[in-house]
Amino acid sequence: MHAQETTFNELVQGEKQYQVPLYQRTYSWQRDELRQLWDDVQELVEEQLEGRPPAAHFLGSVVLAPGRITAGGMQRWLVVDGQQRLTTLMLAFTALRDRHRERGAEQKAERIHDLVLVNKYRSGDDHYRLLPTQADRDAFTACVESSPRAGGPGNVGAAYRFFLGALAEGEENAGEMWTDAVETVLSGLLSIVEITASEGDNVYRIFESINNTGVGLSQSDLLRNYLFMCLPTRGESVYQSLWLPMQERLGPANLELLVWLDLVVAGNSRAKQSEIYRDQKKRLEPLSSDEAALEAEIASLARRAERLMRILEPEREADPELREVLERLSRWGGQTHYPLALHLLDRVDDGQATPHRAARALAYAESYMVRRLFTGHSTTGSNRVFMEMAKEMEKDDDPAEAVSRFLSKSKTGARVWPDDDAVREAIRTRPFYKAGRSNQRFQVLRRLEESYGASEPVDYAKARLTVEHVLPQSPAHQWLDLLAEETEDGQGAEELHTLLVHTLGNLTLSADNAKLSNHPFRRKQEILDFSSLRMNQEIAGRERWGKAEILDRGAALADRVVRLWPGPVAGTVPVDDEWSGWKELRAALLAMPAGTWTTYGDVAALIGTHAVPVGQHLASKVGLHGAYRVLTADGRVSAGFRWPDGQDLGDVRTRLEAEGVSFDDAGRARRSHRLTTSDLAALLGKDVADETEPSPRADGDEQQSAASRFETQLRDNQTEETVDGVLDALRFWEQQGGHLAYGRASETSCFPTVRFGNAPASRELWPLALYPVSGTVEVVFQYLKRRPPFDDEPLRRELMNRLNKIEGIDLAEAKLDLRPSFAVEVFAAHSEEICAVLEWFAHTVALAEARRMVDKDPGTP
Repeated sequence: MHAQETTFNELVQGEKQYQVPLYQRTYSWQRDELRQLWDDVQELVEEQLEGRPPAAHFLGSVVLAPGRITAGGMQRWLVVDGQQRLTTLMLAFTALRDRHRERGAEQKAERIHDLVLVNKYRSGDDHYRLLPTQADRDAFTACVESSPRAGGPGNVGAAYRFFLGALAEGEENAGEMWTDAVETVLSGLLSIVEITASEGDNVYRIFESINNTGVGLSQSDLLRNYLFMCLPTRGESVYQSLWLPMQERLGPANLELLVWLDLVVAGNSRAKQSEIYRDQKKRLEPLSSDEAALEAEIASLARRAERLMRILEPEREADPELREVLERLSRWGGQTHYPLALHLLDRVDDGQATPHRAARALAYAESYMVRRLFTGHSTTGSNRVFMEMAKEMEKDDDPAEAVSRFLSKSKTGARVWPDDDAVREAIRTRPFYKAGRSNQRFQVLRRLEESYGASEPVDYAKARLTVEHVLPQSPAHQWLDLLAEETEDGQGAEELHTLLVHTLGNLTLSADNAKLSNHPFRRKQEILDFSSLRMNQEIAGRERWGKAEILDRGAALADRVVRLWPGPVAGTVPVDDEWSGWKELRAALLAMPAGTWTTYGDVAALIGTHAVPVGQHLASKVGLHGAYRVLTADGRVSAGFRWPDGQDLGDVRTRLEAEGVSFDDAGRARRSHRLTTSDLAALLGKDVADETEPSPRADGDEQQSAASRFETQLRDNQTEETVDGVLDALRFWEQQGGHLAYGRASETSCFPTVRFGNAPASRELWPLALYPVSGTVEVVFQYLKRRPPFDDEPLRRELMNRLNKIEGIDLAEAKLDLRPSFAVEVFAAHSEEICAVLEWFAHTVALAEARRMVDKDPGTP
């Protein structure tokens, strides 16, 4: 075998083809892997645009084996390992080509197409420089050929759409030069180790060997080995007294985190977690012959380890004010605040700052994140903001004032700290329930409740509170009748409900979600009045609960929000003056898979406005990607839709049909292809898992109570025939060894699950979620795609195909990554066929688990 370092541009030049063998799994990279790669690319782009010579980023290796040479002399290579990286880069270039085309840079687009994506003078399969496995081939070639179905469902289409959105966002913020810099980075600054096998090598054996090797050394392992190689006389004592206690205290993952944070706090705001060893070694090499100096560095690292533990476990912090804000940030989740927190603890312990000032500084950091959550600003770039902050703080500065000044600087994108007016407007209009992660929404409501200063504080560790909608998500007729009294001209009760239901003014915390359900407000009043939470008692004191009350409560909560989370320095006017909702609209359109459509109302509810301004915005913006996919509420092309001046892209309906959307005789798009507000939120990576996943495993009494609630809600809202059919199917599932789990929201959903083992930490998997009030059954592809074995796309397609064979079920292929649904009446009427699909699902999971156990322990019989 031969190995050499190369770039992507060098790898693909010339007439050649890379073919992924059939024994390899399908393309599997998802948002997390794509985002990690894109963060590295953006960093290199920034360095290039700032005039600093960017260092190449090591992407990984690609192992190739020579295939046959075609009659025309084209070399074919088998991709033994590295197909995920190779496919991802090809899709990134496909999106880059299309971005060039959208802005009229046709020459740049054709250069990418001819030199990177295809062998221009070849036909058939030989035309493509990359030929994925059969399961991915159609989706990949659709992107390369710019067919109407480019960017469809599945991981290939999702990656293409991810890069389209990332390129559009970057160009909006930094201009066309930024896009050109991306091409330079992708072509020549991503370092790849090309490993080529020799003729006669057993390619499959190489593949097995690569994918069954032991765990390699971590970055911190490499650093440890380097340091103690440089300590020939003092190594033993330093290891026992400093390194080993630190390693045992932190554990492997947190030790890696510490070594990275050590670089950042020391001033390297560009430090990558993937290159810790390289950067630390470069920093420490001048001390390599001075054992005393190296020992001092390790001692400093050990002190920082103790401070990191106070960040990870805030109860270790002695000062109560500082401990409180560290606890809030810990509950918020993520590592964004870690560099700043560690820097501040350094200063407190070194006597350069008081705990009070450090706590105020962290409170400003918390406010920055919370306010951006309210206003819908992207979290992209926030990590960099906090990495740079410590470097810019002078030793004599009051850290709180320094953080406030830094975050208040007038910049675009990640440096916008929304002011009070922006926050108030967002609380009034935006769907807070779709913002951020579920734990972050909970923490906002928790702190709002704590701000009332109740004489008997709530024990949140025991209360088992969840977020509750007062106006229900699935409203009964009484609720819609109430809303109909407050609609504006041309607005229906359903549209008003969509605009109000997820706003902060309609949300609270409750341990009685199942009891509250979608009952009329009078019944909810009785339950909320007995709550120990002050915010619930306030709601219970209202005479009614409609638009006026929700907006009034939202305004009152906004007053509390701007007091609890102070804003930027007075007089700071953000340069980023475009309303964030329009940016979110553009991102949503780019995220829509080919073969789907949505409505003006769905988009309006996502971004926190009304359908009319959405229509006006779409009509006024030239060349807005995917605008033709937004239809009226009944699925028709709007009479006012026009293509941008100078463009005639044909009949909208014809274009949608080419993408996979079918229409009925009345000209209405099929509803199974419609993306709801929740679908759009999921495509943008928003987390709404608190109501769409089952509760943690319950004990016998809790399980029985949940089962009873589900059955009661089913009987209250569905016909007797439907109830009997559903319960018969669920009983059959349990008789076959399956389990039933239940949701935590007010509408008690039911999940037929397959369980592995009896331990609390055992795994569970479920294909469906049944909702007894709304009368729907969701197929949870959105969650299955992240869970073996259904992270393999062909298995999800097989599940969809089996369900679609049942009369009454029509799941659109374009929703393979989402949560398409069918009526619970169909589930009941075809319970035998549904049960057959559930049996197949359980059998598939069992086979995969058996294979996993054999791979884990080859001696298993």
